[in-house]
Amino acid sequence: MRMILAVAAVLYSASAFAQADKPPMVGDKPLVQVKPKGTKDKGTKEAAAKPAAAPKGKPQSIAARLQACLELDDGTKDRLNCYDAVIPPAPKPKPAKAKGYADCRFFKEEDERLACFNGFAESIPKLPKN
Repeated sequence: MRMILAVAAVLYSASAFAQADKPPMVGDKPLVQVKPKGTKDKGTKEAAAKPAAAPKGKPQSIAARLQACLELDDGTKDRLNCYDAVIPPAPKPKPAKAKGYADCRFFKEEDERLACFNGFAESIPKLPKN
């Protein structure tokens, strides 16, 4: 019984010494920096490009985010940046005619991409505000 008690005391004391106030370091940098899931860097371009933030508990659909971009001035770089934040561009040399809003990302020219997104975003039926 004394032996078990002694082993338990040694193990608990070792785990107590292993805990430190500082995170483990590699050189002069912390080994891992984990941010809480809800926090994001507010100074990024993507955060500035999205004008209407989704409620914290309920993510917005792509259609709602595209419609939120319509609130920005038409024909501006800001509106195109908003669309690009929703659907990132992936230009192709010779894109086919767009059949849906997701195909607009393939246009290389910014004016063509903006016109394509505008056409589809304006044709989406207005979603009810819940």
